Amino acid sequence: MTRQTVAAERIEGVWAAPRNVWQDAPNSIHNDAVAQRIGMRGGTIPGTVHLTHFRPILEQLFGDRWLSRGSMSMYYTFATTDGEEVRAIVAVPPDSSAERARDVQLDAWVENREGRTVCKGTIAVGDPATVPYVRSLPLDEREGGEVRILKGISVGMPTPARDDYRIMKGGEAGEVRDFAQMHRALSAFPESVTTAPAVGFFGATEIVLHAGPLRIETPYRKRGQVAAFGATPKTEYAWIDTWLHDSDGRLVAEMRHMTRWMKVSSPFWRSE
Repeated sequence: MTRQTVAAERIEGVWAAPRNVWQDAPNSIHNDAVAQRIGMRGGTIPGTVHLTHFRPILEQLFGDRWLSRGSMSMYYTFATTDGEEVRAIVAVPPDSSAERARDVQLDAWVENREGRTVCKGTIAVGDPATVPYVRSLPLDEREGGEVRILKGISVGMPTPARDDYRIMKGGEAGEVRDFAQMHRALSAFPESVTTAPAVGFFGATEIVLHAGPLRIETPYRKRGQVAAFGATPKTEYAWIDTWLHDSDGRLVAEMRHMTRWMKVSSPFWRSE
């Protein structure tokens, strides 16, 4: 595998060109026609795909320690399209010895060939004193006033509870090592809230492993709730917190995730 390179104060990942395999999804931001209709350049690559670009750097710096106690915290800032080249970048640890850097959080981001930031945030291992990037952000940005797409949602509203939740696929040797797969395992949304036909896209993802790794076909207790919701001039958004506990009640992993819905894609806003 091609190793990452160290340039000055940062570690640069290899260039990758994610393919849009979700092109045929109906009423989806990943579909060219749908995306262009609401003002995007074309069908977008899911933001969580860009989390996967950090894996070689994490393994290079920390080996498997990040699987048991690590975090990935990213705010998505620019949507990429099919085949657009990107790379992950991580700040060099203050202590170059990964064995001694037991508790460290590092600035991290993904950029495209033009140098545009695709997502930004932090990665961490162990128990650093600093708060992950997404967790540090204010949840309330209600510049756009009322919500219509998310009518009926409320802070604290629960997502479906699962007492025997099992991750059935996507692992390697029984473990989930891919952050996009971790996102799918932790994803949840209130059953009573319907956002269709509005077109949604990911705004931020923070995954924290407390007692990993996540394992395939292992029973977990899954819970979640709405942390915040609101509107900006162009979107409505919802923040959802979810948790996975093991059979002993120990917190294994948690996620804070934000989804946005384009107002222009909703009949509730088209007359505005």
